[in-house]
Amino acid sequence: MSKEGICYLIGGGPGDIGLVTLKAKSCIETADVLVYDALSSAELVNWAPEGCEKIYGGKRADNHAIPQGELNQLLVDKVKEGKKVVRLKGGDPMIFGRGGEEAAELAEAGVRYEIVPGISSSIAGPCYAGIPVTHRDHCSQLTIFTGHEDPTKGESSLDYKHLAATPGTKVFLMGVKRMREITNELIKGGQDPDTPMALTRWATTTKQSTIEGTVATIADIVDQTGFRSPAVAVIGDVVKERAQINWFETRPLWGKKIVVTRTRTQAGVLSELLAQEGADVFELPTIRITEPADRMEFVESVAAVHKYDWLVFTSPNGVERFFDAFFKAYDDARSIGGAKIAVVGPGTAKKLKEYHLGVDLMPETYVAEGLVEAFSKKEDVENLTMLWIRGNDARRTVYEGLNAMGAIVDECIAYETVKETEDPTGAQERFRKEGADMVTFTSASTAENFHELGLPWPEHCVSASMGPVTSKAIEETVGHLALEAPKSTIPDFVEAIVDYYQK
Repeated sequence: MSKEGICYLIGGGPGDIGLVTLKAKSCIETADVLVYDALSSAELVNWAPEGCEKIYGGKRADNHAIPQGELNQLLVDKVKEGKKVVRLKGGDPMIFGRGGEEAAELAEAGVRYEIVPGISSSIAGPCYAGIPVTHRDHCSQLTIFTGHEDPTKGESSLDYKHLAATPGTKVFLMGVKRMREITNELIKGGQDPDTPMALTRWATTTKQSTIEGTVATIADIVDQTGFRSPAVAVIGDVVKERAQINWFETRPLWGKKIVVTRTRTQAGVLSELLAQEGADVFELPTIRITEPADRMEFVESVAAVHKYDWLVFTSPNGVERFFDAFFKAYDDARSIGGAKIAVVGPGTAKKLKEYHLGVDLMPETYVAEGLVEAFSKKEDVENLTMLWIRGNDARRTVYEGLNAMGAIVDECIAYETVKETEDPTGAQERFRKEGADMVTFTSASTAENFHELGLPWPEHCVSASMGPVTSKAIEETVGHLALEAPKSTIPDFVEAIVDYYQK
């Protein structure tokens, strides 16, 4: 029996990845085919599983990657092949997103589909700009319309005289290019030209910017500032509230473009913390974690874990890969035996905690040298057996240091760090075009591989390091080192970056 396909028409929200629904995330993570828009958060594409067919179907003004008719047919064809298709659209698919047209095509073709609503930028944009679209002191009515239509054409479906006479807040999308025509038509229709007005670009993202004026002046301000789409426009007295409740554009890293070079799977925590401080973060992974070259040797090391006095972990990746293999070999966590556990730092300890395991030894300085020193102070390790779980590119410091103290150390290569060769979100091209204020490096390999990409280094851009070993690699490759975290942890790294810019 062949598998029945289905298409999910999903709203990807206005841009802030935290505003995506749980159902949307679940659908993307299990998709066979992902057809995504230009306005979707680029990070959403990374949620797709390995093997998922990714198709860019975005639209910007007159530039359509795939004509709408062909895109509709593509969705139908993929569903008929038995695929789980996710059609990812910015905002809400049914608010000026042509989701209704695509749903109609799917219905007419007789294939299964579901519609997953998203948060529209028509509501979220003003909210993130500090503008409540309804307010007891100003209005209790909201009107949303499209600015995509040319208001001067003879067959416009919008009645600007009626819109002008409508009380309350007015919000429109996709109208930056026609701002002067739209505001002129509203004024001709009776709109008070002194009514406050605001435009918010790239709403809810760390690229967000807002301009304010009145219905009479906003078009001139757009021209003077070079303001561009995508933007949401708000007309009404509620704009006055922004002076007091503008919360999003006042954070310490606001306006700073910061690059994260960690692996795609690991970048999230660093990116999230930087974004919370207001940075415009874009992920440009330079490394990827893969299976070890000698898989059999790795499996044999894991199977023999109960023979050791100590397990030594020097990265969260090692912990994850080791225990993934361990629980394929054993059903009972007690099969690990009586080994004590040492880690290089709190990040690795945190990953162990996910497996309900504590730590017996962690150094004060979160580097390999610190771990060796911690062992020398804790106990006599002569003739104790140790299994060091590491990546293929780890420095030999732990092995040589423990061996020098008389320990019997076996190495378990749990993963390999290789160059990242894919760039599905276009981060490298963005870096070439826009540059950045800072590039963050969390390991020596991220710096070395970034250097090998050969990307031009922007003027005034600086490097930031999460530890001394990484700093050395930065100085030998990309240079421009501005700061080093006092401790090799993500929270300390972010705090150091905030301190750097506040000073």
